[in-house]
Amino acid sequence: MNGPQDTGWFKSSFSNTSNDNCVEVRFIGGVPVAVRDSKNPSAGLHATSAAWAHLVRSVR
Repeated sequence: MNGPQDTGWFKSSFSNTSNDNCVEVRFIGGVPVAVRDSKNPSAGLHATSAAWAHLVRSVR
């Protein structure tokens, strides 16, 4: 497989999948991760892998 691996958009296993009130995340190997609100999938933000890891550590 050529190029970075892309996970596609996914929701946390803690999300309620019966509604659209979820944060979705997409990991793309070697490039920033993307985060979006499932209610507004055309908007979102990008963060470096290091910034994402820091965020996850901070909220744990």
